[in-house]
Amino acid sequence: MSSARPSDPLATDVQFLKGVGPKGAMLLHKLGLKSVEDVLWHFPRRYQDRRNLPPLSMLRPGMEATVRGELVEVKTRPIRGGRVLISATLADRTGEVTLTWFNQPWVARELNRQRGEIIAFGMVKEGLRHQLEMAGPEWEWIDPEDEADDFARLVPVYPLSEGVPQAIVRRAAHSAVAYFAESMPDALPAWLRKEERLRGVAWCLQQMHLPDTLKEQQEARRRLVFEEFYLLQLVLQLKRQEAHKEVGISFPISQLGGNRAASPHLFDAPSVLDEGGTLADEVAHMLPFELTGAQKRVVQEIWEDMERPMPMNRLVQGDVGSGKTAVAACAMLAAVRCGYQAALMAPTEILAEQHAINLKRLFEPLGIRVGLIVGKQTAAIKRRQAQLTQTGDIQIAVGTHALIQEGVKFHRLGLAVVDEQHRFGVRQRLALRNKAVGNPDVLVMTATPIPRTLTMTLYGDLDLSVIDELPPGRKPIKTHWKRPNDRPAVYQAVRKLIDERRQAYFVCPMISENEKVQAQAAQDLHYRLEKEVYPDLRLGLLHGQMKGVEKEEIMARFRAHELDILVSTVVIEVGVDVPNASVMVIEDANRFGLSQLHQLRGRVGRGGHQSYCILVADATSDDARERMEIMVETTDGFRIAEKDLQIRGPGDIAGTRQSGALDLRIANLVTDGRLLEEARQAALRTLERDPALSLDEHVYILNKIAQQRDETALITVT
Repeated sequence: MSSARPSDPLATDVQFLKGVGPKGAMLLHKLGLKSVEDVLWHFPRRYQDRRNLPPLSMLRPGMEATVRGELVEVKTRPIRGGRVLISATLADRTGEVTLTWFNQPWVARELNRQRGEIIAFGMVKEGLRHQLEMAGPEWEWIDPEDEADDFARLVPVYPLSEGVPQAIVRRAAHSAVAYFAESMPDALPAWLRKEERLRGVAWCLQQMHLPDTLKEQQEARRRLVFEEFYLLQLVLQLKRQEAHKEVGISFPISQLGGNRAASPHLFDAPSVLDEGGTLADEVAHMLPFELTGAQKRVVQEIWEDMERPMPMNRLVQGDVGSGKTAVAACAMLAAVRCGYQAALMAPTEILAEQHAINLKRLFEPLGIRVGLIVGKQTAAIKRRQAQLTQTGDIQIAVGTHALIQEGVKFHRLGLAVVDEQHRFGVRQRLALRNKAVGNPDVLVMTATPIPRTLTMTLYGDLDLSVIDELPPGRKPIKTHWKRPNDRPAVYQAVRKLIDERRQAYFVCPMISENEKVQAQAAQDLHYRLEKEVYPDLRLGLLHGQMKGVEKEEIMARFRAHELDILVSTVVIEVGVDVPNASVMVIEDANRFGLSQLHQLRGRVGRGGHQSYCILVADATSDDARERMEIMVETTDGFRIAEKDLQIRGPGDIAGTRQSGALDLRIANLVTDGRLLEEARQAALRTLERDPALSLDEHVYILNKIAQQRDETALITVT
């Protein structure tokens, strides 16, 4: 460890903080805290209010409390499975409370090391023989040398790792605030702090680590959350600015057919639908149904984007069954009619083949040729499809992501549509450019409803369209939650629907990351249903261990109604479309996340018949019950997504999005949504004043966000 101090005081090694030293620094390194700046930005996760600690006699079951008392007795009792239960009695002049820890022998060692007073925090409940108890509380020894004033205040409680005591982090933070907080440059310019009525950064750091009152701590937190969102939004808005400066393809959509010299608002008024025929006329002839108002609005937004000379970079977000494929088809039709090719990339071969079938049905009557390139094709078929794509005979190429990666050349690629579950970043765009005549337009589609705060955080650099209306005549799926002992009645209800010539899905959960375990669960259920429950019906099995050819053969048979029941794992989660399937039974539904349950449910309800989703679950935890109840209560994907965000938090929902956007130090997307919007507006105002952030007052911001630029480079849709 170097003993030299750097010229930047904030880069000072933590060992030089008062009360830390080399040994304390090694502990702080376990938390990733190496410099003074790291310590200043390592915030408490809560505060102990030691100003008015309740006497133990005032505790009641259901209270969350911080208590102080003498450690009277510590017991360790062995229980089943070689585990231990530790109990400690805490007493004051008024009463007692029992503290318990399950299978944490190191707690017993710590408690037996000395005697004296401790402070504990946890939920009070009623234990054995009506005694009050705290299970698994946080605790620490009270230093007898603490001054009364130092003890009786709001005390920070920091996130720790094993072996790092609160005391060392508190000492480091106290020293960092006292000697270095004033050295922290303020990322927010003075004009913005004045407009938003925000305090300076040094005061905020002090109130986060050593708050005078909870009100002032909340004021400090508000400013720091605002700053975090503001810098993130600046990164995203600058990326948008740069994208809009690129030169792309200007598709002459408003010049097509009889709509020459008219505006591109082709859906707006009958007057543009003259004798020459417009793109909107052709859409009306191509689709076997009328577009909803939301679909028309989104198609209009896409066509207007395509007419602009910069490359389109748009995310189309729509709930399950909202008609995203029809919207994508309208975009592809526009590209082809303007003399370009379009490519559609799907996450799986099953979905790519399904897209190809549906698009051929739409486009071939119009004389537009659709090709398919997937891995399972023979070398000769793949070579032939690639040749036709290169010559331009295939105008719409459908495939998996390999379409842009495996030597497929295009004659004149102008539009790429990227379906669910794709990373589409700098390298993929470069691959597209190498295959295209210019800088092609990109349309990303997702059926995963994303809460607004997450959309603004993850996809703030994209233009966003939302299809918020389902096609008319679609009957809402009726969802029921049944306990495992209700299975006989569930099986009977499924048989009744099959007797009416409907079809059914039975879905097994992903009970392990191991595909073989998952496949086994599906195989077991398939065997039981085929041999014991429905021996007279036609059943098929689909799981991730099967070869692509086998999977497609099973799906083709199910689509053709050669099978009554399909037993499957989550491979059917995205995009599978069998209108006659009107019931889905999800086994062990408590093992699925909310958004996954919603995606699975979307595989039924795609025809004109009333459809059902039956969740078979023994939901014992509060979270699991909440998930089942919201699924029964609503089919609104956006409501479900908001609930999922509350239950799981943003990190899990974002999934494979490769971005630093969710590594938030202090902001919370669930509770800070309003501040996120305020910060976005402030970022837009800043760039209006100074588009390049070249003014002296913005130089520090520019340097600060430069560190974040690469972290938000990828678009990933989960």
